[in-house]
Amino acid sequence: MFCHLILFMQHDQRFSELVLLRETFESGVTRDLSWRIAQLLALQTFLVERERDIAAAVHHDFRKSAAETFLTETGFLRGEIRFALKHLTSWMKPRRVSIPLIYQPAKASYSPEPYGVVLIIGAWNYPFNLSLAPLISAIAAGNCAVVKPSEHAPRSSALIAEGVGRYMDQSAIRVVTGGAEEAKALLDERFGYIFYTGSPEIGREVMLAAARHLTPLTLELGGKSPCIVEESVDIRVAARRIVWAKFLNAGQTCLAPDYVLVHEHREEELLHFMQEAITDFYGDEPRLSRDYPRIVNLDSFHRLKKLLDGSSAWCGGQSDQSERYIAPTILRGVTSDSPLMQLEIFGPLLPVIAYSDLSEALDFIRHQDEPLALYLFSSDRNVQERVVGNSRSGGVCINDLFFQAALHRLPFGGLGNSGFGAYHGRAGFDTFSFQRSLLRRSFFSDPSLRYPPYRWLKFRLLKPLVTFFQ
Repeated sequence: MFCHLILFMQHDQRFSELVLLRETFESGVTRDLSWRIAQLLALQTFLVERERDIAAAVHHDFRKSAAETFLTETGFLRGEIRFALKHLTSWMKPRRVSIPLIYQPAKASYSPEPYGVVLIIGAWNYPFNLSLAPLISAIAAGNCAVVKPSEHAPRSSALIAEGVGRYMDQSAIRVVTGGAEEAKALLDERFGYIFYTGSPEIGREVMLAAARHLTPLTLELGGKSPCIVEESVDIRVAARRIVWAKFLNAGQTCLAPDYVLVHEHREEELLHFMQEAITDFYGDEPRLSRDYPRIVNLDSFHRLKKLLDGSSAWCGGQSDQSERYIAPTILRGVTSDSPLMQLEIFGPLLPVIAYSDLSEALDFIRHQDEPLALYLFSSDRNVQERVVGNSRSGGVCINDLFFQAALHRLPFGGLGNSGFGAYHGRAGFDTFSFQRSLLRRSFFSDPSLRYPPYRWLKFRLLKPLVTFFQ
């Protein structure tokens, strides 16, 4: 009975907060350019003034270095804010469209309008980035927002709640902490838009909840992003870039290469240089490296350990449950029906699979769901065009990894099982806006030709007008 009373009180408080946010939005304050700029600058101040606290929170949750946190969290977010501030005025301008002769005299345009109160559900693997980057877009578009960071990164989640509460407009932006029950309760409410980052399994539940209210949404999911290494490459550079991207955040990155397809003539070289790169980056004992993070929790550790125990490690493979540590591991001899190839790995395990012909590699990729990213290492322009033209993915990066998601001018999003919708830069502003059409006409003129009754002669005159002049 007491538990039910607590849940009722929490729901009542959430409802009151949503009412406040809706009242703020209806007041029109968030539509002003000055309010949007002020909130973006306030968020920027939080990221700058509390940079050390943010690094400490992420280190507590993942044992991640301050440098990696800056590169993947605060540094990116500050860049996203600067880009939005630079372009926001032009993004907000109405766009004029031409008017066909039949509708003259008139003026027509469309304007980006905010959805209202939006819900942002972040993911745990990059707790600040994946909660606050969508918030930047939502604020730029003039929305009020409820942010739900992940409970699996508790210290980071608490700091997000504290920082947003202290630095930003509480009448328009709120953070709700907690676990699955809190997320479910939020999804029972009506929002103007929902933005979710996480797994496809939970994404389906979010989509079902949105459907109950006919709420538009974006799903940023994941998938098994492939990396093809062709013959005509600098194999050492390719190996170093793959190792850096795969083992960043201990492999807990939705954009990480999930498996590598390497031409059989270069397999041994690639394996050698990848092992060399692991040693260069993390030392002979990565467990002692300050730059190698840990698995987020024991559930994830046990899931990855089960995959590891059922496979053959070519290098790495060590683990320590007490530290939630799994070494950077390269796996060989993995087949398409292996458990490693059934779901996204989301950890520091990297299967390397040899192929003899590019068609074989492309067929292998096509038998998987559409990934969030596709990576290709090739110096041959024909090969590059063939891979891009014969594959489907949310994004493509050639001869490197991750940076297609770092450019503020490029939309970032998935396809199919890896999600839908996009954000970052202008794409994020557009995601959190709907295009409202406006047509202005005068009282002059008002020909009788448009009105019934449509007798034979009138209809004969109307047909060419409608056919050729609109």
